[in-house]
Amino acid sequence: MEIIVVGLNHEVAPVEVREKLALPEPSLREALISLAQKAGHGDGPLAEGAILSTCNRVELYGLAMDSQEGWNELVGFLGSTCQIPFQDFENYLYLYSGEEAAAHLFSVAAGINSMVIGENEVLGQVREAYRLASAEKAIGPILSRLFRKALRVGKRARTETGISRNASSVSSIAVELAKSIFGDLSTCRVLIIGAGEMSEQALRRLMASDVGEVLVINRTRSKAESLARECGGRVIDFDRIGLALWQADIVISSTAAPDAVIHVQEMRDALYMRRNRPLFIIDIAVPRDVEPEVGKLENVYLYDIDDLEHLVQANIDMRRKEIPKVEAIVAEELREFSAWYQALDVVPTISDLRQHADQIRQAELNKALRRLGSLDQRQQEVVKALAIGLVNKLLHNPTVRLKDHANGRRGYQYAEALRELFGLDAPEGKSGKEV
Repeated sequence: MEIIVVGLNHEVAPVEVREKLALPEPSLREALISLAQKAGHGDGPLAEGAILSTCNRVELYGLAMDSQEGWNELVGFLGSTCQIPFQDFENYLYLYSGEEAAAHLFSVAAGINSMVIGENEVLGQVREAYRLASAEKAIGPILSRLFRKALRVGKRARTETGISRNASSVSSIAVELAKSIFGDLSTCRVLIIGAGEMSEQALRRLMASDVGEVLVINRTRSKAESLARECGGRVIDFDRIGLALWQADIVISSTAAPDAVIHVQEMRDALYMRRNRPLFIIDIAVPRDVEPEVGKLENVYLYDIDDLEHLVQANIDMRRKEIPKVEAIVAEELREFSAWYQALDVVPTISDLRQHADQIRQAELNKALRRLGSLDQRQQEVVKALAIGLVNKLLHNPTVRLKDHANGRRGYQYAEALRELFGLDAPEGKSGKEV
């Protein structure tokens, strides 16, 4: 049996292709039920299956007797599930098998295969893919172990390296800058000018940091009211921006106005009313919403979209430097997984079982001979032969049956069950649990 993956992501496929193959949760559950039926019944090429679907990727993992047949099955399944002709996406697919497939999933979970290097969301998405596949019984012992190991890799990458440190988006940079100025944001009042997507993202980050009161201004009042309801804020009319400026501590502006909506003179008036308390302004509009001269005023901290993107790029460059450390973790965990997987072949399993039994036999034999006291050579040989005979008799049927199932569709499951029952996996089995 071989682990395989069929997929496409932001690196190989444009968004118009990815969106056609995206599987939102209701569709994903139906697809997993169908995949479970293919993998769990009949004589098809798949024995297990799992689906990882996000906004930037869709990947189908499988366990197959033959990798080529398994790939064909998964590609056909993806096309029929999404009702997309194969020729519409065939040129964007990547196909991996064996260690390459396992290493790919480990890299995904670690965040080095993401659009934003080191992002944390993907680890939760891998965990959810594993949970759903388990719930729908599409996944079996091999892919379960693979996904658990991937989650371990993702956790280690984020705790043992700096791959997820430093803000990596405009909205998260904005929050970090606000914290550097004000420290505790719970006493700060935020003014949102414009109700677009960028404003919403920055506001959500601020809300996650327990920011205080929120004021919302937008030319279309209904949109302002909608955003205000989401964050428990209150709406202020657009023509009262000057009044709102002297009340706010943090301003996020992202309108579609052709000219500036915040001017130097009204900012001077606001600072006078504020008694020169610091004011942090994030201008993420293009064209800019804030006159550049505003940033020269004392106690005003003004950042436009270029400033924020430069900071984002600097932080991403720092994350990239951590990739070799993450790759070392991936390689280490891949070696452990591969050793476990290769041991599921019946020959090493039988060998490990006999070695395990012989160690127990020898230890128990030594204890028995000490307790029996002085025995002559012939008596000792009789006791030894008894111990060897018992071990051989007990192992005969499991060994024969394991060999009988070796080339079958579920042969690996018998080997896995035997290794689990007898605790044959020294690196992880003896230590207790795998993360």
